[in-house]
Amino acid sequence: MESKNNMKFKTNINCGGCIKAVTPHLNKAEGIAEWQVDTDHADKILTIESEGITEENIIAIVKKAGFNIEPLQEA
Repeated sequence: MESKNNMKFKTNINCGGCIKAVTPHLNKAEGIAEWQVDTDHADKILTIESEGITEENIIAIVKKAGFNIEPLQEA
């Protein structure tokens, strides 16, 4: 059993409509346990609780949904 891993990304998912647009893409992705977007944060942080999905796959899914995404560089 793989351990769960949290990944954070900076996005431009900034409203309820944007979340609604990306939801089906993230919900059907294999390897995502949970996800959420902090639309109150300046960087619109997408947090993914991973069950095996790679950072590259997450970026591809969000870009396919029409949004900008990049790994969050935490200080």
